[in-house]
Amino acid sequence: MNAPLTLAGLALTLVILWANLRPWWTGNRDPKMLAAFGKGAALGVLGAMCAGGLLGWLAGCAPVAGSTAGSKAVGAVTGTHSGTPLARGSLSGSLTEEGAVVVFCVAVGVVFAWRKAAKDDKKRMAGGLYCGASLCATAGVAGALSFLPGLVNGTGAQIRAAIDSAGVL
Repeated sequence: MNAPLTLAGLALTLVILWANLRPWWTGNRDPKMLAAFGKGAALGVLGAMCAGGLLGWLAGCAPVAGSTAGSKAVGAVTGTHSGTPLARGSLSGSLTEEGAVVVFCVAVGVVFAWRKAAKDDKKRMAGGLYCGASLCATAGVAGALSFLPGLVNGTGAQIRAAIDSAGVL
């Protein structure tokens, strides 16, 4: 899916982001309060780099689902329908083989965390996944995170080089 996030979809994304950041901001600002949301958001951003597969598909569905739900919500609240698309950005298709392995390992770690998480933390993780993936569909966020595919690919390459040269395997 290559549909852009709409203005109403962005509004919904920002509401979900605010709902997760506000308790942390008004509370004691313990970083642990953001852990579940952050895990989901990290996976959403990494999924936006995937050209296909389950993560790529989920990242492509996020702006479509958010735009549809956001349009209905904004229309229901204001009576004005909003479907104006935002400038499209993309991190997709930037992964090397080594980078894909890093993303896979992070995804498995998040799935393990999901399985052990409480119900509220699962909701936060899902919200983070949605926010990370949908925001990466905008030109501004994708541009700001354009360094990330190189970082992930470089990390994977360094791990591979360390294993290849150390005679570990």
